[in-house]
Amino acid sequence: MAQAVSCPGATVETGSKVFRISAQLEAGQSLEVCVFASLYKETDPDWADPIREAENARNAGFDRLLQEHRSAWKKLWDQVLVRIYGDEAADLALRYSMYLLLISTPFHTDKVAVPGRGLSGQVYKGAMFWDTELYMLPMYLAGLPQTARNLVRYRVNTLDGARAKAQEYGYRGAFYPWESQEDGRDSCTEYNLTDIFTGRPLRTYFRDKQIHISADVAYGIWEYFRWTGDESILLDGGAEVLLECARFLYSWSYFKNEKNRYELLDVTGADEYHERVNNDFYTNYMAKKALQAMDFAISWLSERHPQALEELLDRLDFRTDLPAILDLKEKLYVAAPDPDTGLIEQYDGHFRMEDITPEELTRRIIMPNEYLGSPVGLAVQTQVIKQADVCLITALFPGDFSPQVRRANYQYYEPRTEHGSSLSSCIYALSAVKCGLPQLAKAYFMQAATLDLKGAYKRFVGDLYIGGTHPAANGGSWMVAVRGFGGLSLEQDGIHVQPILPEDWTGIEYPLSYLGNRFRIYAGKDHITATAAPDNCRAASLFLGEECRQLSPGEQVTVRYQEVLS
Repeated sequence: MAQAVSCPGATVETGSKVFRISAQLEAGQSLEVCVFASLYKETDPDWADPIREAENARNAGFDRLLQEHRSAWKKLWDQVLVRIYGDEAADLALRYSMYLLLISTPFHTDKVAVPGRGLSGQVYKGAMFWDTELYMLPMYLAGLPQTARNLVRYRVNTLDGARAKAQEYGYRGAFYPWESQEDGRDSCTEYNLTDIFTGRPLRTYFRDKQIHISADVAYGIWEYFRWTGDESILLDGGAEVLLECARFLYSWSYFKNEKNRYELLDVTGADEYHERVNNDFYTNYMAKKALQAMDFAISWLSERHPQALEELLDRLDFRTDLPAILDLKEKLYVAAPDPDTGLIEQYDGHFRMEDITPEELTRRIIMPNEYLGSPVGLAVQTQVIKQADVCLITALFPGDFSPQVRRANYQYYEPRTEHGSSLSSCIYALSAVKCGLPQLAKAYFMQAATLDLKGAYKRFVGDLYIGGTHPAANGGSWMVAVRGFGGLSLEQDGIHVQPILPEDWTGIEYPLSYLGNRFRIYAGKDHITATAAPDNCRAASLFLGEECRQLSPGEQVTVRYQEVLS
């Protein structure tokens, strides 16, 4: 880091760490000081001399830099802007939420991702979480696919750290860190919290039992490939990550002979209040998706790049593992909806826990900021959960479940959720949309989108400060707006737009990037308008409502439709 100072009418003395400004001022006279700072990290691809860059900035002057700054932001907003019509409060909240995520984005590098608290401080040690793949990646895929590639490449670059962590715990493959640092190390400690009653450290299992992170990483890579068609990500390390994540999941799994199935035991899922459970639904479902992604990647490479696949299988010594891993893909246990109620049990035995409401649980709290989760928190022996687990899956993969199953699980788990995580509100908003409940969804959407605008969030757990901005909620708010209300989804036959808007919204407009083509989508109460960018490389088909339309570069089409409440 370096800085240069401009102060006309004054004497400036600079030292190695400080500068001194001397000036004679008359009464009422003002003095303007401009400090130009340059900051680089050694891992930045555009590494330069900070001193020279600070001096160049000073020579350019404040006005020119401000103009360049405004031009850069305009270009960025032109690519990503989402507009909500008919509701100024929602439009402002979403734009501010997106702004917080954008300012935390490392556009220039694939050596880091977005920290769990953005640029707001050193909470969580500046680490990167599964938030990136599940909550943030969708926004970048739609508007900034190159940045999405950087975020995915970060996981490729830290594969060796994930391998080392797997070995540390006696497993094979890639066990991705819960709190990932630049080099792929896991900065999460075994004792994260302090017992507020005794002052003694509490043993937690975020680091060693949240195996779903490896499945989430694999899912993120495959999502990037599905939306962009960029096969170079597979050839440039992505396929290797998929194989190593699958190998780790197999290494962790347990085959139960009498039931002829594999199980994932002693894990912690998305709901962190219940640690060390068996067959957590979110974990097992995402593991199944990761294993499918591995299988698809192998098939893709086998057809298009057989030599690259052969070399990869040989280098990883993967041929002997592959039959067993494919068997795991077919026989991994994933809880099915109850045929009578449609309910999916969050983990083995969850329905046997005490069934109380979060309000009842709150009345049992003795001291402020008590931690409600494991090992001895108030929620552990109850059905009160921290955030969506089952509903996270039904919201992300609505096509995998019937409308009745989606709604049954929303109605069961939503009133039993304490919302102790900033990742919670946006998922219940998305889940409500997928259940055809747009007004309930809007209330949760506004909670998520205004989280950092209003500051209405939990700042302490025990004596641990967890405040700051919330990039996952920022990205989740975008996901609710576009993939929820805006109706955007990628199905096996291509892009679908099937909006479902809150009553007071007249429309929503958003960007779409798909297989190298760009579009702007406007979804109103009774029509959808899609506009293809003039520089698109080819014609593309989109499903707008119930109609499939092909758009040539620069073409605009409008389709009338009726909203469908699932």
